[in-house]
Amino acid sequence: MAMQSFTWPVRVYFEDTDAAGIVYHANYLRFMERARTEWLRALGFEQDEVRRRDGVVFVITHSDVTYHAPARFNQELLVTSVLERLRRASLTFTQRIADRDGRTIASALNAIACVDAETMTPRRIPAPMLGAFERAQ
Repeated sequence: MAMQSFTWPVRVYFEDTDAAGIVYHANYLRFMERARTEWLRALGFEQDEVRRRDGVVFVITHSDVTYHAPARFNQELLVTSVLERLRRASLTFTQRIADRDGRTIASALNAIACVDAETMTPRRIPAPMLGAFERAQ
C-alpha cells in the first residue's frame, strides 16, 4: 500500500534554466531530491544525523523520468512524492512535478537503496526509520 503523498513547493530560479529559458532536464531530478529530503525531515530524520548515528546514506539506484511539459524561470512548482514500495534496504517512490494549475511537468519512478556510508554496500534501513516509514503508510 502506498503512503500518503507528500508535497513540497519549488520555485524555478534562473540558474535552473538552460539557454532556451526552460528548466534543464537534470534539474527536475534535483527538485525531486529536495522533496524526498523534506519528506524525511517531516518524519523527523535529518540525513546528516542518520549518517553520523547509523553510518548509512540513501542513494538512487534507478530513475525513470518522463518529461511532459517545460517549466520556465520563476514558475512555482509542486513536487509530490509517494512511497510506493518499502523493503528492508530500499524504497521506491513515484514523484510528480506539476505547475500550480495541476498540469504535470515531469513524473518519475525513483528507486533508492540504503547503503553503508563508507563502503557503499547495501545496509538495512535503521529500525527507527523503517518503523516511521511503516507507520506513515
